[in-house]
Amino acid sequence: MTEITAALVKELREKSGAGMMDCKKALLENNGDIEASIDWLRAKGISKADKKAGRAAAEGLIAIAGAGHKAVVVELNSETDFVARNDAFQDLVRGIANVALTTDGSVEAISAATYPASGKPVADTIKDAIATIGENMTLRRAAKLEVEHGVVATYIHNAAGDGIGKLGVLVALKSEGDKAVLTSIGRQVAMHIAATNPLAIRAEEVDPAVAERERNVFIEQARESGKPEAIIEKMVDGRMRKFFEEVALLSQAFVINPDLTVGAAVEAAAKEAGAKIEVVGMARLLLGEGVEKEESDFAAEVAAVAKG
Repeated sequence: MTEITAALVKELREKSGAGMMDCKKALLENNGDIEASIDWLRAKGISKADKKAGRAAAEGLIAIAGAGHKAVVVELNSETDFVARNDAFQDLVRGIANVALTTDGSVEAISAATYPASGKPVADTIKDAIATIGENMTLRRAAKLEVEHGVVATYIHNAAGDGIGKLGVLVALKSEGDKAVLTSIGRQVAMHIAATNPLAIRAEEVDPAVAERERNVFIEQARESGKPEAIIEKMVDGRMRKFFEEVALLSQAFVINPDLTVGAAVEAAAKEAGAKIEVVGMARLLLGEGVEKEESDFAAEVAAVAKG
């Protein structure tokens, strides 16, 4: 049996938001498997994965470059927000985004591309900036969207300057319609994506593994009710339909007009644009997403778990 260490309990607590003792019990029940323990906590109603309590450790900036038929979004991390407010750092992340437009949008390709101002690869330019500013920096993530016909709309939330901020979104619309209309609805959809963080554009595009995991959690939750299996199956089917409505972009209630789904809003815009509009891509980068900070009072909580 896997040893339930303080580090395992800490990791589960950060990912689930559940209490230390509940996390320890979940790990004991699931032989130390973090993902299975999260599902166990959710099934017991103790935790919800979409309400995790961890806080992002990374500082830095998100930058967007491009317009028209292609755009990129990049994340450059720093150790402190103070550095992120530095003009040199802001110029660097903007410059990296512009370089990214000439690549396939992968971190590897961007890092290897030449940064015009230095004449060196982006990776080496970042190293030089680290030496100058005295703080570690990392090009962590990037994404690029491009369409032959249509537009790639962009949105920066919590903007710290031109094209830079804490959250960046791209959305690609394929259409032969009026570009001004496409740009307008595209920006609105990008704002919606910033607010709701959908898992996929359409229900059928949701990762099957994610969908199966949700179904298993719903099954366990339904069985807690003690109802017959036939009723449980219907309950789970209903919850899965609701799940897909909530996580798939086009079926979500449009934040700008909740009386419409995003799909219906796009269809309405298509009439104005004079041509069908198809949402073919999206990218959303939230600064520091997925990176957890240390808890200052963790030592005391570890002691409590050890005693328990």
